Amino acid sequence: IHRALLSGLLGNIGFKSDEKGVYEGARAIKFSIFPGSSLRKKQPKWVVAAELAETTKLYARCAAAIDPAWLERIAGKLCKRHYFDPHWEKQRAQAMAFERITLYGLTIVPKRRIAYGPIDPAYAREIFIRQALVAGEYESSASFLQHNQQLIDEIRELESKVRRQDILVDEQQIFEFYAARIPAGIYSGTAFEKWRKQAEQTEPELLYLTREVLIRQAVDGTAAEQFPETLTAAGHVLPLSYRFDPGHPLDGVTVTVPLPLLNQIMPFHFDRLVPGLIREKIGWYVKMLPKQVRRHAIPVPQFVTRFLEWLDSCPDQAMLLAESLAAFIRSETGIKIPLDTWDSRLLPTHLQMNVKVIDDAGMTLGMGHDLTELKAQLGQTAQQLFARGAGAEPDSIERDDITRWDFGELPAETRFSRAGKLLTGYPALVDQEQSVAVRIFDTQEGAQRSMRGGVLRLLSLALKDRIKQLEKNLLVDRQTILLMSSLIEMDRLKEDIRSAIIDLALIGDDPLPRNEDEFNSQTSRARTRLGSVSQEIAGLIHTIAQPCQELKKRLTILDKSAIFLKKDMEEQLHHLIYPGFLSRTRWQYLQHLPRYLKGMLLRLDKYNKNPARDQEQTEIITALWNQYIQRLNKHRQAGVMDLNLEMFRWQIEELRISLFSQELKTPAPVSVKRLQKLWESVRE
Repeated sequence: IHRALLSGLLGNIGFKSDEKGVYEGARAIKFSIFPGSSLRKKQPKWVVAAELAETTKLYARCAAAIDPAWLERIAGKLCKRHYFDPHWEKQRAQAMAFERITLYGLTIVPKRRIAYGPIDPAYAREIFIRQALVAGEYESSASFLQHNQQLIDEIRELESKVRRQDILVDEQQIFEFYAARIPAGIYSGTAFEKWRKQAEQTEPELLYLTREVLIRQAVDGTAAEQFPETLTAAGHVLPLSYRFDPGHPLDGVTVTVPLPLLNQIMPFHFDRLVPGLIREKIGWYVKMLPKQVRRHAIPVPQFVTRFLEWLDSCPDQAMLLAESLAAFIRSETGIKIPLDTWDSRLLPTHLQMNVKVIDDAGMTLGMGHDLTELKAQLGQTAQQLFARGAGAEPDSIERDDITRWDFGELPAETRFSRAGKLLTGYPALVDQEQSVAVRIFDTQEGAQRSMRGGVLRLLSLALKDRIKQLEKNLLVDRQTILLMSSLIEMDRLKEDIRSAIIDLALIGDDPLPRNEDEFNSQTSRARTRLGSVSQEIAGLIHTIAQPCQELKKRLTILDKSAIFLKKDMEEQLHHLIYPGFLSRTRWQYLQHLPRYLKGMLLRLDKYNKNPARDQEQTEIITALWNQYIQRLNKHRQAGVMDLNLEMFRWQIEELRISLFSQELKTPAPVSVKRLQKLWESVRE
């Protein structure tokens, strides 16, 4: 009955407004339900009234609740339709919009999703081309889509490589390419597929984009060489990716390193980035130079070109870029540039190689610009994973519980496959206290460190009877050990004596054996040397015990006015005689300890004659010592072992002899100038 009445009473409908008890009616009128109506308290959302009577205000009389869904069918053409938010829907594969329907100004359908093609075919076609084809929101097996997207991706990658955003044309030009080929009336996936299949029968590549269409400006043809897809490091080919996004942490070049290879990679492998960026990086390094040096690098482009030509001919390709630049500047100008002139952390992000470490499944384990820090975080895991992969090989040479050399030749290198990559490992013996094991290391340095301890253990097992006899009858007398006890606890000193004798007698400076014959020969040499080495170490301890005791006593009673002297000599003694000094100091330096201690005593004797001169010379030594300590700490953090730095340390002791106790003489001439010359050969 209500639906029937609506057909004649459409002007008397109303919608409950936010205002209490008020309805919005047709043509912007407002009314209330008559107080005597049964709907007065119910207040339905939509009503129709038999009449609208105005007394004190406009009232709806004989009102009934209605469903607004009835109105669209009953009102027919009286309804007005409004369309908004036309868009592409990927799942439906067609242009869609939302429809709002009003009747006499009242919204009876607020939002309904409808196909937009029949409403505005031209605009729906434009939506289809822009969103579906240009923006790539159309799913189809059509070959032109894969071809076009791959071509666009290649050009975008080229933009990231050359760090320009003006190579790929804008989307409007791609839109015009499609619009010129797709006929009117195509605005849905169904219609497009039907037309495409017919059109491609006569012209298969009708919708194929070309580089000529997509490239706005020509690019240097050497870009592929300047920005390669891969980089070779430590014999392994590693993939590179590029990103042009200034301010983003991944801006620049990213190299992907599998975790098992992490320890084999060195900073110099990535320091030169790629050919397309190295020139810019050198330019930044030139900007960091002091002004008085920078003037020698003008004009900068020609200077960089000369340096790159020099770099290509440089025999040491393992130098960092800063080291190479410092060497080049010195060769050109004679000026020595300290490496701390350049701080790589101040470089723009895109001039620092980003290293991404992944596992076998391709998951990222760590990422950053500091390779040393990544190794500190993941290096141990990398070695374990590397060794596990090598040990899993069917013909692996890894073994446990070895007590004699019965495993034939121990190769310096071995190759095996892991996760599709051919890896190089370095076999070495590992000390397991009661036996040794053969393990595969991921670096030569790690293998060499372990190999010495493993060979020592195996030699000790082969000569265990002689070593037991040695331990029972140490040639160092108890009185000597007691004299040293003020500096080193007795048990630790005895253990250090034993370790030093075994290391020096069993191996010393001999090359490490790699097969059974070499091991047997080394065993014979070690057996004959044990006695003489024991005597040498015992004699050394005997000659340093008395001076140590005397030094300790004299420094304790030193006058307070000589506090500067006391501090310097106590520090010197601490760095000469300490727990483990016998086994940690090379014999070539160890045998000079008695002379250094005697020199300290002579210095104490002379001090009162000229304290000012002593203090002046001490300041010279302190400056050199601080220089040494700073570089030593850097080397330890980076895992660097430099024999030149070790030599520099002991030349400081010789300089002390030269300055404070010349009568003892030095094996070779020594001076501050000579030490500064030696310092130039120390790795920075």
